[in-house]
Amino acid sequence: MAMLLILIFLLPLPFFLFLLSKHGNLPPSPPALPLIGHLHMQLFDNSSPHIFLWKLSQKYGSLLYLRFGCKPTIVVSSAEMAKEVMKTRDLDFCGRPDNRASRRLSYNGLDLAFAPYDGYWREMRKLCVVNLFGRVQQFRPIREDEVGRLMEKICQLSADSKPVNISEATTCLSSTIICRVGFGKRYAEEGAERSRFHGLLSESQALLSIFASLTISLGWVGWIDSQGFTIDGGDFPFDLTADHIKAILMNVFLAGTETSAAAITWAMSFLMKHPNCLKTSQDEIATNSSIVTASRNTWKVQHRWYEIPAKSLVFVNAWAIGRDPGAWENPQEFRPERFIDSSIDYKGLHFELIPFGAGRRICPGMRMGVATVELALANLLYKFDWEMPAGMTEEDIDFDALPGVTAHKKTHLILVARKIGD
Repeated sequence: MAMLLILIFLLPLPFFLFLLSKHGNLPPSPPALPLIGHLHMQLFDNSSPHIFLWKLSQKYGSLLYLRFGCKPTIVVSSAEMAKEVMKTRDLDFCGRPDNRASRRLSYNGLDLAFAPYDGYWREMRKLCVVNLFGRVQQFRPIREDEVGRLMEKICQLSADSKPVNISEATTCLSSTIICRVGFGKRYAEEGAERSRFHGLLSESQALLSIFASLTISLGWVGWIDSQGFTIDGGDFPFDLTADHIKAILMNVFLAGTETSAAAITWAMSFLMKHPNCLKTSQDEIATNSSIVTASRNTWKVQHRWYEIPAKSLVFVNAWAIGRDPGAWENPQEFRPERFIDSSIDYKGLHFELIPFGAGRRICPGMRMGVATVELALANLLYKFDWEMPAGMTEEDIDFDALPGVTAHKKTHLILVARKIGD
């Protein structure tokens, strides 16, 4: 009986070895197991996915080939390789994974995040840029109002000698701004609708973190009221339906809330860890007080010496690129001043720094996200001095991240605010 089981296991091996050998010169890769490929390596590694992939790149190079089951996967971990994928060969790599999970998350590809690169995607992106993402100044009063409300709330907590949960406060701020911009509504902070939104936000991020294997539908999006989304003109090569609007609003709600909140929380965490940088930032703001990635390649691609199989998943590890000693001097050090007089910016032209991606698939909400983060962070630093809660020091701040599409801080950032001038 044991021999029969061994034969059953061994017989498929020549077939799978044939499948692997039919590809040409693949990028460097760790040793793989039959059937599951490299899946076991991630299952037995406790690191977050971006750190797990970074550790592999340290051993095998900045262009890495992995196989999860039968799915070929390419990992990019350097600015040079990111430029090759997101600029030189951008047209080859601007597709998106097409599976049951992504179709359900995107109303069968009607959104921007999961829709394939084609005429429909270009029309929808243009529509969103003109009618939503391009109206950054138009939505300025909303941002200023919500940031003002947050400052008042923190002032009250400070007066009552209560700590501030920065993680929760920034999530509440960004979700409220997105609700007012995208849905035309402001939900009461303690109301049932607000509570439901926050629950849906947490659940959706958990689903997105495993979207590749997700097989259920996000039916909850159907109850979102789209009254805040207005459209100019009406000449489209397709019929604009409620599903189109809901798919886009899902992108706006999830991406707009999570990314801004995480960016502010991480910035405050690093500043608290480095008091000198915090003081310098506050002084500069006081002097200028007016300052109130997975893609998919469609075709087989020959990359210099390596062959990239068609329909490979391609991950550009922006976290790893930010720690690449070939792109940055002392990359592990927190040195905001490195950007003073630097030509490198975040707008997708310099591949050493790609928080919004680059190429055809660069984040269309970049300007809106930057406006929210800058306004909120500047006010937090301008109006308050910040301290650790009693019994804690800067050394107690941890920088572990939760797994997911957006890397949130694993433990909430709790700080004590002291209003400047009191």
